[in-house]
Amino acid sequence: MNAAEQNLIEKIKQLAPQRLAEVEDFVDFLRARDDEPRLTHAAAKAGELSFAAVWDNDEDAAYNRI
Repeated sequence: MNAAEQNLIEKIKQLAPQRLAEVEDFVDFLRARDDEPRLTHAAAKAGELSFAAVWDNDEDAAYNRI
């Protein structure tokens, strides 16, 4: 554990018990915010296969050159 982590843990230990839930909620929020772009990208990649037949057709080939 590095010094910054240890310092943060010590600060958390000094908080009133009712504040711990707020800290936990904030940490969960930060983790969710970090995960959101990865989940969006993964969902888009998963959808590519489903839409391939719609996107890749002769009628719409002209749009590929735009």
